[in-house]
Amino acid sequence: MAGQPLTIVSLVRDPALAQACGQWLREGPYRMEALDPLADPVVILERKPESFDALLLEQGVLASEIRQSLIERGLLLPAVVIGEVSGRVELHDAEVHLPPDQLEQLSYSLDAAVARFLRRGLPGTAGLGQQEVDGGPSAGGPADEGERWKLTNRLRGRLGYLGVYYKRDPARFLRNLPSGERKELLRSLTRTYRDLLLSYFRDPASANQALESFVNTAFFSDLTITNTVEIHMNLIDGFAKQLQLEGHQNDFLQDYRLALLDVMAHLCEMYRRAVPPDPPLTSATVPASSDHPS
Repeated sequence: MAGQPLTIVSLVRDPALAQACGQWLREGPYRMEALDPLADPVVILERKPESFDALLLEQGVLASEIRQSLIERGLLLPAVVIGEVSGRVELHDAEVHLPPDQLEQLSYSLDAAVARFLRRGLPGTAGLGQQEVDGGPSAGGPADEGERWKLTNRLRGRLGYLGVYYKRDPARFLRNLPSGERKELLRSLTRTYRDLLLSYFRDPASANQALESFVNTAFFSDLTITNTVEIHMNLIDGFAKQLQLEGHQNDFLQDYRLALLDVMAHLCEMYRRAVPPDPPLTSATVPASSDHPS
């Protein structure tokens, strides 16, 4: 990641979980600031709106009245929610969900949370119009629009984003990681994909969160298509063997090819968004014709 460190406000109450999150972010361009469990996050964020870039949130700790106050006051930040994949929205619909047994993906989830936040504006509030998403100030609107605009541009400046288009750090690509870290990340991605398969047909909301978590990390870590297919096939083979041992039919497992197609479609969309559109042609950029009238 280019630019200044990302300052993360942590609303993780469990000490062991907070320590684990800090361990996975210790070598990256991040600075975590834990809030006092007894403090009101609305007061702190309102007092220093320019001090924080993202939010790390433990599932279930945000009271409904606090959430509503954050929304009403325009104090939303890119957010990663740590907790079981349940389909529940904790703060806003641009948040990224990550189970506590998959923290190897935390830095990639933060990238994804910022990218989603920049693309969608600030969900749950009056929102950002397309002009704001593209970098211009709001035309009218509530008084806090100026702060929202500042946050959007600060995130771009600190992270090196080009507009709302994704920019990745090659140093954190899977193939460039040390062998041990590469294996840990692949195991974590396998657990995420397993969550996707287990909920794919019975719990669409949970499956969607697991799918987004997998695709986000796959994109920002540059996971190859071959690796993705291998993860899918290995899990399906494992399910088939288990069903066979238990004396059950396993023909229905073929239907889970839909999950793989879903993942590929989402990955294609992320790659499409990674490429800014070509600038409009002008007379200065159109090459002169080589044809001459006879």
